[in-house]
Amino acid sequence: NYKIMVKYIANKNNLILVMLLLRDKSPHITLDAFHVFKIFVANPSKPQDIVKILSDNKSKLCAYLEGLHKDKEEKDTQFRDEKALVISTIKAL
Repeated sequence: NYKIMVKYIANKNNLILVMLLLRDKSPHITLDAFHVFKIFVANPSKPQDIVKILSDNKSKLCAYLEGLHKDKEEKDTQFRDEKALVISTIKAL
């Protein structure tokens, strides 16, 4: 499973798909997409094309993520912390 995950998060097309799913109308889909997206961001060995996509979209991603599931943040501290870490990691690129 680990090898499959590493291969998946190394593919820029998968990142683009997950970024599109983050904007879906369904809150369930956007939440699940966030959980996949955070793996792309947290990967310490991100391929350069993944870094480029994240860097090129840094301001839009951070602005969007700031407002993502604000209601969930109040009740779920783990989600709030993970979201803050993802945003700070993107800003640091």
